[in-house]
Amino acid sequence: MQAAEQASTSEQLQAIVEALGDILIGKRPVIELALTCLLARGHLLIEDVPGVGKTTLAHALARLLGLDYQRLQFTSDMLPADILGVSIYDREDGSFHFHKGPIFAQLLLADEINRATPKTQSALLEAMEEQQVTADGHTWALPEPFFVIATQNPLYQIGTYPLPESQLDRFLMRLHIGYPDPAAERRLLTEGDRHAQVERLLPLADDATLQDWQQQVDAVVAAPAIIDYVQALLQFSREAGPWQPGLSPRAGLGLLRAARAWALLHGEAHLLPEHVQAVLPAVVAHRLGEIDGVDSARTLIESVPIP
Repeated sequence: MQAAEQASTSEQLQAIVEALGDILIGKRPVIELALTCLLARGHLLIEDVPGVGKTTLAHALARLLGLDYQRLQFTSDMLPADILGVSIYDREDGSFHFHKGPIFAQLLLADEINRATPKTQSALLEAMEEQQVTADGHTWALPEPFFVIATQNPLYQIGTYPLPESQLDRFLMRLHIGYPDPAAERRLLTEGDRHAQVERLLPLADDATLQDWQQQVDAVVAAPAIIDYVQALLQFSREAGPWQPGLSPRAGLGLLRAARAWALLHGEAHLLPEHVQAVLPAVVAHRLGEIDGVDSARTLIESVPIP
């Protein structure tokens, strides 16, 4: 990667981070990880209580990146066709025509995904993994780029269904936003709700630029020692840790891709161990979870030596 191109990309990405920071006040680490997830071609799961800015973050990302955006509110009576689309009979020509559902967007916000039944949740699986939709024996490609940002409420809330492990594994990252600190909350109370500000945001990039950045992510150099480190993290999770069955090869690929995206965001052309560690909690926590109160990411970082 040319140094000038790398510097320009990092500068543009940091401008997006700053713009998002005016919307989601005091949450720069969350913002950087969310943008990293999209740069790494991953899908993002945001889990938190209502009212902390999950939907606002997704909408603001779509506006700043110039992406076609759809928001879909998940409910207990939702059917897969409500997501994918439905075939409608045309009397004039005596045939069925497929009417595309809201999933045919570059950025789909699946709001409160765990309020839908597992059958409906599974309708997203093929789309998230294969970037296509199959219905009535036909296959339709989804737009480029294609991202799902899903929000979910904590499982202790009434009317929620846990996401199956196969669905969780399709999300590259899971993030928690949390309540704002006192200074940030005072700004919110003084300056008012951020929804109107989101509508006024002007794009700082477009889909072609985003795809170019994603190609630059692939160009971030990972030395053999870094590959060894990632592999050691995977191996520890499978053999030495308290988790079963541990991290999958898909998780390892996602971790490496996310670390490369984090490096690009911060203007680095070579992958370092700290880049891997920076994204590790968001990538592995929902795959390993906590067992007897053990923090999976912290355990991995503390137990696996850096090469």
